[in-house]
Amino acid sequence: MNKFAMYGKLTAHPGQRDALVQLMLEAADQLDAMEGCELYIINVSEEDPNVVWVTELWRDAEAHAASLKNEYVLALIQSCRPLIAGVEPVKLRPVGGKGL
Repeated sequence: MNKFAMYGKLTAHPGQRDALVQLMLEAADQLDAMEGCELYIINVSEEDPNVVWVTELWRDAEAHAASLKNEYVLALIQSCRPLIAGVEPVKLRPVGGKGL
């Protein structure tokens, strides 16, 4: 299986989580048409009022890398930067389970 998965922990500046979530949800709508994106879910932490988790599943690592060159994605990243205090990506290789 060549799928590529990633969890992204985005820590918003205090009081900016909801604004960040709104931008990320707009991005999720655009990803419906993006080649290779199979899953893109925005989650909020129940323990930390500043944390947003992004769950991603891609056809393969190349599809994910290509998405980071997309003009829309690059513009979204730029618009989100002022709201984000920190980013912690966790790259994964799915090996099986329900939904794969």
